[in-house]
Amino acid sequence: MTANQKCLRREWAAFGRPARWAALALCVLVVVACGLLPAFGSRVSCDDPCPARPTGPDGSPVDDQFSFLHRDLGERGSITVRMTGMTGTITYPPPDHDRIVPGLAPWAKAGIIVKDGVRQGSPYAALMLSGHHGVRMQHGYRHDVAGRAGGVSATSPRWLRLTRAGDTVTGFESPDGERWTRVGAVRLPGLPSTVQVGLFAASPGDLTLRPAGLGGTTQQVRFTQASGVFDHVGLEGATAGGWRWDAVGEMNRTDWEKYHLPSGAVERGGRITVTGIGDIGPRDTEGARPAERTLVGLPLGLLVLLVVAVRFAASRDGGTPLVRRVLAARAAVVGAVTFVTGLLAVGVVLPLGVAVLESNGVAVPAVSASTEVRVVVATAAALALAAVFTVALGSLLRRTWLALGAAVLTIVVPYLVASVPLLSDEVSRWLLRVTPAAGFAAQQTLVEHRHVIAHYAPATGYFPLPWWAGLAVLAAYAVASLWLAARRLPRGSEDAAHESVGAPGTPVGA
Repeated sequence: MTANQKCLRREWAAFGRPARWAALALCVLVVVACGLLPAFGSRVSCDDPCPARPTGPDGSPVDDQFSFLHRDLGERGSITVRMTGMTGTITYPPPDHDRIVPGLAPWAKAGIIVKDGVRQGSPYAALMLSGHHGVRMQHGYRHDVAGRAGGVSATSPRWLRLTRAGDTVTGFESPDGERWTRVGAVRLPGLPSTVQVGLFAASPGDLTLRPAGLGGTTQQVRFTQASGVFDHVGLEGATAGGWRWDAVGEMNRTDWEKYHLPSGAVERGGRITVTGIGDIGPRDTEGARPAERTLVGLPLGLLVLLVVAVRFAASRDGGTPLVRRVLAARAAVVGAVTFVTGLLAVGVVLPLGVAVLESNGVAVPAVSASTEVRVVVATAAALALAAVFTVALGSLLRRTWLALGAAVLTIVVPYLVASVPLLSDEVSRWLLRVTPAAGFAAQQTLVEHRHVIAHYAPATGYFPLPWWAGLAVLAAYAVASLWLAARRLPRGSEDAAHESVGAPGTPVGA
């Protein structure tokens, strides 16, 4: 057995005190209890029966609400329109006295769409003009392709065309109806022989950010509505039947729609105006609770692990002096034990918490099995790296309380303050980029969608770095601190160090 193996076995035996194992068990219990108790207490109540929550083709929650003037389209055909205007209104919530002003939400949308019926969540492909982002082609609720930028007016119209050939839908745009540019083509597997095609309008709730804390913000959603004006509507491949209007989702329930401008479709003088509210896209950002919300107990569990790590780093179990080989062995033991503890805690609370939330009617954005495994393993790795970083701090600073304080200030505090709307978004993002707390991006399952209006900030669950980059930052801190700590320790072998302890003041080997 080599000297390194002997050292590792000795440190493993030294770690195995009942108090340390009890602390690790406490960590697991804290993480699991803090995740499951709120999940059991979270329920969605509504009048019986609860309305069905729309889900997309992949089973994930979606928004699918828009005003739709449509008719039947066969397996091959197209729709072509000229769009000459797009207007809207935005309602400002109190304390702005419910001001209603003209304007378009950035992702208000109006255009043409091919959809498998009018059922919410059914497959679709849409070509549209957006409020502030020009022409877009969207499909599958999560996919967005950019076309030409700019707006639309009577003097600068936009021509839009969608063609269907079996399961493939292709979008084109033109400034004059003569020169066409392809925006994109998508395949919608399983489209029936007859689909719905037509004009649509939708406008998602816009955001007002209110000051909170020391520069943080809280969000309020503003009601918005959008109208698109169309003419020169051309349709090829249509089956029997005429145009009809439907609301996909709920429409005309708000006071604005009831008493001012109802959502719907109006034809006047050869022009068709379609007015609507709502959105077509993923519902990850509102009304749903992501899977990582079950990990609210992670900061408390992390505190327990840091205490165990720093106390073990400062221990002198068995009279072993701290040399480089011993430091490496202690870091390996703490890292391995913490990793297994994290696997157990996160691997239990994540799937169970999600199952409890879903059984209580709480929407949870769907994640793949591979993503769930990634969250469990990567979060456990983040806990292990944080513990190794703390072992190195214990050796480097040589004061248990000082090392623990440094670990808490650089890992736990940034993680906590960035998770609540206390600091400005810029400061929170900075903290989660440059401190070891960046490693806890490992737990994120939320995806930022550029075509969905949301407050993409740490306080709402969005880390500024991808999970692998966050882990890399934390790993860099752990490696650098271990290197600095090792430079301050003797290079000699552990056995030689034992001899020097046995004969104080005597040269090694004397």
